[in-house]
Amino acid sequence: MNAPHEPVNRLAAQEDGLGCHSGAEKMKAAAQASGKADVLAQYARDYPLPEGAGPHDQPQSMCPAFGSLRVGLRMKRTATILSGSACCVYGLTFTSHFYGARRSVGYVPFNSETLVTGKLFEDIREAVHAQADPEKVDAVVIIDLCVPTASGVPLQLLPAEINGVRIIGIDVPGFGVPTHAEAKDVLAGAMLRYARGEAETGPVAAPRQARSALPAISLLGEMFPADPVGIGMMLQPMGLTVGTVVPTREWRELYTALDCAAVAAIHPFYTASVREFHAAGRAVVGSAPVGVEGTEAWLQAIGSAVNVGQAQIDAAKNRFLPMIRGVLASAPIKGRITVSGYEGSELLVARLLIESGAQVPYVGTACPKTPWSAPDLEWLQARGVHVQYRASLEQDIAAVREYRPDLAIGTTPVVQAAKEAAIPSLYFTNLISARPLMGPAGAGSLAQVINAALGNRDRFDRMRSFFEGVGTEHAAGVWEGGEGAAGVPQERPEFKAETRRQVIKIMKRRKAEEMLP
Repeated sequence: MNAPHEPVNRLAAQEDGLGCHSGAEKMKAAAQASGKADVLAQYARDYPLPEGAGPHDQPQSMCPAFGSLRVGLRMKRTATILSGSACCVYGLTFTSHFYGARRSVGYVPFNSETLVTGKLFEDIREAVHAQADPEKVDAVVIIDLCVPTASGVPLQLLPAEINGVRIIGIDVPGFGVPTHAEAKDVLAGAMLRYARGEAETGPVAAPRQARSALPAISLLGEMFPADPVGIGMMLQPMGLTVGTVVPTREWRELYTALDCAAVAAIHPFYTASVREFHAAGRAVVGSAPVGVEGTEAWLQAIGSAVNVGQAQIDAAKNRFLPMIRGVLASAPIKGRITVSGYEGSELLVARLLIESGAQVPYVGTACPKTPWSAPDLEWLQARGVHVQYRASLEQDIAAVREYRPDLAIGTTPVVQAAKEAAIPSLYFTNLISARPLMGPAGAGSLAQVINAALGNRDRFDRMRSFFEGVGTEHAAGVWEGGEGAAGVPQERPEFKAETRRQVIKIMKRRKAEEMLP
């Protein structure tokens, strides 16, 4: 017999594209009316937008669900299933394989009938049962995208385990989770909560490798593979060792992550994960060991959090701070640089650039302000840096135009806008965050790529001179003759105004038709 489940909201399927284009506010209202109010309220607390923010006042990033999908696909013995509109699932699977995923993504499709009758939930449950093979997987993750979430598909009614396989159901709607970075925390936090419950009720799987006898510091946030190694070396003089990195690569690593002396929130936006560590009685320390001053403050904070003697803390500082100082001096960076991105490490990169000698007037991050980024915020503001949390694309581009940097580091559209203005630029995700940042290894990692990019200014000036006279925007192209029918196209604002009027008229007519019985 099928278990009863909550009714699905029919309103979410009545808009164009099964709800995809009905707008964030309508979909949020539909979700709240269909049993998802508590989920959305928790997301609003964990991942807040600025007070009074409208539908266009959140950062522009890729679909947030990619963050949760990425976490699931990077874990061994974990099956990941999506339920959402076909176009969304296509885009997410394409992006995941573009970034190196080497396993299939499950998909539970739907149509208007299966959505509003509740058959979609039965299809999801059937798919989960089919994937829950304990010989192959430790966990099955099912992710509801916008339309199933707005329709109230009750993932909470799925069994917690099937044949010993853990079942993790999460809602990751674009209208509830602002960025893909925070969506990583949605799944990481849900997994930590499940694992903590297991550890509190009985024995759990041992780690694959023998545990060190030293107290461990778990690391929170995805980072370059060399960084945990470097952090472990800096912890050693204090009698500590580096622990598990969350998000983890295997389920059993969740237990070792929780079994730590303290947690280093390298990326400061993992609010749900921090909540689970706090529930397990673990202290959480913000910032990271970047540059001389950042490393000194971080070593002090970590040592104090786990009651390490000051002599041992000083020993770690005396061993590594001179090394970092020497690397920074040997690879200086000179120039004005703006920094923006959606990975969550933007403030750390700015600190490292400043200690390397760069002038950084602006840092924009798509992530929210949290207590664990406070040390970096205070340090940057003390040096005159404008830090913009929840930065929009428009704010990042405005900063490039205002400060006219020698180099702009940012997302793809920021890089594009900077290059159009003949300003050298680097894509944050692929060229900056894909490098070590911590300790001595991180101190010199940025210099080569940054200085090479700074040296491209003359090349950009030559290109701009070569293309002088080529049209832009409505007049893009090479045109012969003067303005007019045979020459450069003229902008016609009256045509745009008429088109807009016609679109508004059509929308009003559709709205009136919806109100008819």
